[in-house]
Amino acid sequence: MHNTAAIVFRDGTTRFVKVDKNELLMDAAQRHGVNLPVDCREGVCGTCRCLREAGEVDVEYIDEEALTEEEVEQGHVLACQTRLRSSHGSFYFDVDSGVCSVATEVHDATVSDVKQVSDAAAILEITLDAPAQALQYLPGQYARLEVPGTDEWRAYSFATASVKDGKLRFLIRLLPSGVMSDYLRERAKPGDAISLEAPLGAFYLREIQTPLLMVAGGTGLSAFLGMLEQLEEAGECSQPIRLCYGVTQEADLSELDRLDRFTETLPDFAFETIVMTPSEGWQGRQGVVCDLFDLDFLARPFDAYLCGPPPMIEASRQWLEEREVGEHRLFFEKFVSS
Repeated sequence: MHNTAAIVFRDGTTRFVKVDKNELLMDAAQRHGVNLPVDCREGVCGTCRCLREAGEVDVEYIDEEALTEEEVEQGHVLACQTRLRSSHGSFYFDVDSGVCSVATEVHDATVSDVKQVSDAAAILEITLDAPAQALQYLPGQYARLEVPGTDEWRAYSFATASVKDGKLRFLIRLLPSGVMSDYLRERAKPGDAISLEAPLGAFYLREIQTPLLMVAGGTGLSAFLGMLEQLEEAGECSQPIRLCYGVTQEADLSELDRLDRFTETLPDFAFETIVMTPSEGWQGRQGVVCDLFDLDFLARPFDAYLCGPPPMIEASRQWLEEREVGEHRLFFEKFVSS
């Protein structure tokens, strides 16, 4: 038994897709080659928002920042969280159909290295089985990785600017218990087959015309490693860049050697770290990442990029809203545990 969903775009183009029982609208659309705008797939970012014009639906989760209560009452839903329960439904997306014409691809790969770099993070390196089959992405974007030995998929930001010698790296948070975390700690080894879907996400560097503030929480650093490597390779960034990097405890700090390298290879890059609950012997800054923000640096126009846990992003946004800072654009990616 299938239900039928009409997906209507702003330019009037309409596609009808069959939706399996308990299938998410997002998955059904992609199965039919309709690549709806998507980012987090967790009901947080609001990228896949649409207006339910007809049909009965079940909605799993909507973050209050993705849709307001008023918008929910008006019938707005998120395609990544919505299941069609009636035989027919229609959904309006306020984007042109051309935006949805490029499909993501699933690439086969092999685990080539696994290294735990802190108590809370590991680096996973994979090698594409067919490197000649180009995988291109914008640094800051992410891939969905299929956890070997399971049918579960998890999303992680690329920690490199591009595919190099067929290899990709990911800086991955290790949870106390989780399907990917358990795999990395207990059984991951070179030679394991792994698949990834990419590229995904709307978090990436725009054209740089002003100074940059980068704010990383935990493994949110991964996206910035790719961005900074891109700027290093291009060698054309004349704007100052400041990275504020916060973690829970000092053992969680990762990839400091790479950050030190960027201070030497980028013309005006500096970073600071801060630890929320350090050990007794910690000699660095203690507190939250907002404590690193420099009002003098932020007095002029700037672009702010935030990547990490939702509380960190909300605290950073609130800090910027409450102070007299220069005009700025704000881009962010929330890391949400599955």
